[in-house]
Amino acid sequence: MKTVYVSLLGIVGLGFAAFFFITMGPMFIANPDLIGAIKSGFVNPYAAGFSTDAVCCWLVLALWVTYEKFELGIKHGWIALLLGIVPGVATGFALYLVIRMRQTTAAKAS
Repeated sequence: MKTVYVSLLGIVGLGFAAFFFITMGPMFIANPDLIGAIKSGFVNPYAAGFSTDAVCCWLVLALWVTYEKFELGIKHGWIALLLGIVPGVATGFALYLVIRMRQTTAAKAS
């Protein structure tokens, strides 16, 4: 079951990263305006709702990663936070779950 779980996390995380770079990469290369790219996520109420949700999900992930760093000693969560910014929370969150699982499993075994 663990293999299926990690595989599905990988599919979702890497799948989103691929979608992100295939969809937005060419536009950003043609017009490398970072502020404009960020503002484009808020062009209408629907886009603003989804973008705000993504930002808040990243904040929740950041709180969780920080909490578990000090409470459980989970290391390397900062990598997930960076990936949560680019390409996005789906990739960062999936990676954090794998990092967390490996470290908690190793702690239980010792």
